Amino acid sequence: FQLSPSQINDILRAGELSHKTLHLNGKNASSVLRFESNQLASNTPIEDRRSAASCLQTKGMMFGVFDGHAGSACAQAVSERLLHYIAVSLMPRHTLEEIELAVECMKPILPILQWHKHPNDVEYQEITSQYFENLRVYWQHLLDLDTELGFSLEEAMTCAFKRLDSDISLEVQAPQENELMRNIALQVAFSGATACVAHVDGVHLHVANTGDCRAVLGVHEEDGTWSTLPLTRDHNACDEFEIRRLKREHPRSEEKTLFVNDRLLGILMPSRAFGDVQLKWSKELQHSILENSCDVEALNIYQYVPPNYHTPPYLTAEPEVTYHKLRSKDKFLVIASDGLWEMLSNEKVVKLVAGHLTELNVQKPQLAFEKPVNLGYMHSLLLQRKNRGTASLDRNVATHLIRHAIGSNEYGEVDQEKLAAMLTLPEDLARMYRDDITVTVVYFNSEIIENY
Repeated sequence: FQLSPSQINDILRAGELSHKTLHLNGKNASSVLRFESNQLASNTPIEDRRSAASCLQTKGMMFGVFDGHAGSACAQAVSERLLHYIAVSLMPRHTLEEIELAVECMKPILPILQWHKHPNDVEYQEITSQYFENLRVYWQHLLDLDTELGFSLEEAMTCAFKRLDSDISLEVQAPQENELMRNIALQVAFSGATACVAHVDGVHLHVANTGDCRAVLGVHEEDGTWSTLPLTRDHNACDEFEIRRLKREHPRSEEKTLFVNDRLLGILMPSRAFGDVQLKWSKELQHSILENSCDVEALNIYQYVPPNYHTPPYLTAEPEVTYHKLRSKDKFLVIASDGLWEMLSNEKVVKLVAGHLTELNVQKPQLAFEKPVNLGYMHSLLLQRKNRGTASLDRNVATHLIRHAIGSNEYGEVDQEKLAAMLTLPEDLARMYRDDITVTVVYFNSEIIENY
């Protein structure tokens, strides 16, 4: 197919999401100015997911990117549930008690999150009540701990990641009468997802990462140049820390078989992930669960026990949490699935966002109208815009990044023919040239940060 520029734009912009933070006067002003996000599928359906929400019972905003594999089921469940688990982990004891009391008395509970969603973001409606029940069991557990102080943010994020992964594993082992719910639980547990979640509260930025999504900060230095500050490490076979960690956790006899062809046990690229119970459970447990339950083929469950499967678990969902104190020169945070980072370096991504920011700022004053406004004046203004090429500039910076990721030539410029070709690849070929791409860019309010 030959796609016209407007058809290309329609495809690229279909998943756009942007949200501007409302500024309350005084102390409650958020250090997040706005965020912009987008997705482009390679798999059908897309296996990536994203989440963004404001925490209503604690301060702060959260942004997550989730990269699914072996199907979208695990990424879907984690995108719906993980931010709730983190929010609950952060709540003071008295708030948890209030919520528990409300549930007991069958009264409406305090809302936990205000979601910022795209209209196309899907939800597992059938299983929401089950998810809520398990979240409730988690907060009851937190109340039983009887600690007045609660968790630090790092502890809350770590605990939430591990608890959700544990719940995903237990839900599929529990007896379940409802066949649909059982099938969803099976698909979630036997597929997998990596996750990167940022929590921003004032000048405090925490990033929890499990797997090979990535978070990078764009920093505007005093001399006017831009620098990059990576806040995550890719958890895979290219990372020395991960190789050493896995060697510590397994017998010396397995040293040579832990990573085969740069994949965990020769199967999985990331070395940390949610789900993927076939790399966490014993062979016996896997066999007993699948034997009793289902048509594995119909559910697209991938059954394969690698030859050197001796001492599971080989995989963990435990995140690595990074803390960064925001400075007024920290202008934006980019969180994206590895589909973006395979195409563009950290430096290139920061350069593109910074350039986009500059271009948008340059345009703004030139759109001020002289009075009185007549048609001739409007026409000349539109012609100026057309000549400057601003009509084609993506308003959403995530789209700008995706356009460059799949359409750039060797000079770093977008080649329309390459872009059209990459967007019209047949389904079975697309995956060979590009992965699903999900990007969220969070802009910070330098004035608010300065005031802190």
